[in-house]
Amino acid sequence: MDTLAIQHNPAACRFECIVDGHLCVVEYRLSGDIVHFTHTLVPGPVEGRGVAAQLVHTALDWAGAQHYRVDPICSYVRTYMKRHPDTLTLLAAS
Repeated sequence: MDTLAIQHNPAACRFECIVDGHLCVVEYRLSGDIVHFTHTLVPGPVEGRGVAAQLVHTALDWAGAQHYRVDPICSYVRTYMKRHPDTLTLLAAS
């Protein structure tokens, strides 16, 4: 998979990109200094290409740069963070 043209859309509280005409997103909501990643969506026709991983990577980089703590409500974000231990320092205290 090539590097995607991922955009941060703060008005919609999401990171997004278009892949083969399909909108792919990682949605979040902010609460103080905690960013709650709530949903990752990659439509079926473009699944399995690493789109979700690139979206989540970009979103987590942004969270770190903003000094936010991360609450991975979304199961995909939670799994991604477990697979990439370097991101675990971003976790919000439970």
